[in-house]
Amino acid sequence: MDIRHFRYFLAVARQRNFTRAAEQLGIAPPTLSRQIQDMEQALGTRLFLRQQREVSLTEAGATLLLEAEATVRQFELAQRNAQRAGRGEIGHIELGYVASAVYSGVLQKQVQEFVRDCPDVSLNVRECPMPTLPARIADGRLDIGYIRSPMTLPEGVEAIRLEAEGFVLALPAQSWLCRLPQIACEHLINETFILPEQINGTLQVAAEGGFAPRLGAQPGGLVAVMALVSLGQGVAVVPESVVGHLGLPQVLYRPIVGSSAASWLSLIHRRFEQAPAVARYIEQVRRDHRAGQR
Repeated sequence: MDIRHFRYFLAVARQRNFTRAAEQLGIAPPTLSRQIQDMEQALGTRLFLRQQREVSLTEAGATLLLEAEATVRQFELAQRNAQRAGRGEIGHIELGYVASAVYSGVLQKQVQEFVRDCPDVSLNVRECPMPTLPARIADGRLDIGYIRSPMTLPEGVEAIRLEAEGFVLALPAQSWLCRLPQIACEHLINETFILPEQINGTLQVAAEGGFAPRLGAQPGGLVAVMALVSLGQGVAVVPESVVGHLGLPQVLYRPIVGSSAASWLSLIHRRFEQAPAVARYIEQVRRDHRAGQR
């Protein structure tokens, strides 16, 4: 027997008539009758008491009815879940991000949109040290990640370029720079730079000022960077999105006049992603970014 026999059996049990059941199933009554006979022969017992106008269940048929209904229901659920998984509507995603993806609002916007469209996909979202993100994507510990570009990526990992933004200077409130009406790149020649995970902004600002930067500590995430700035250990070139979202005592933010230094967020992913849920997230981000550029 297979699932088809259970469906035939249920149709007859509900209609209590072979002709009506055959019409519902879209098959000929003799074919339906033969299929039920095959079931009875395979089980070694009668399932129906056949009368002139209708049929009724035997005790064996009544027992089978509950099991058949559960079996068909589970089979159909398995089919639907397999189809939904193939469309990326269910599954699991491991997502890593750097803090500036949160400060910019990009992470919230894209995750919330995906959850709205695919509420049955579970996401494990966590902040990660940016230098580790590409390798974690490549070896499968993470599925997707938000980084601040430019950044060298391993073979097989690609990036979708997202929003670009400029940089500001984070400086101690007691710094002499605070007394200047404007801070330009060349004013920073003698400063020690506390380095965020993405140092490209620091290097660009120094190049625009015509000097080699004096590099200080690189403590990790942006909160750690700001902590050292608040302690007067140096200044830091950080993304504009930090302003208004990360405030520490004794830290001020000032624009860097004349600087064109910029960076951008990227979503990184494996080039040939096979998991449907992950592929669906990647395609959503790519589609939304294209729409935002129009």
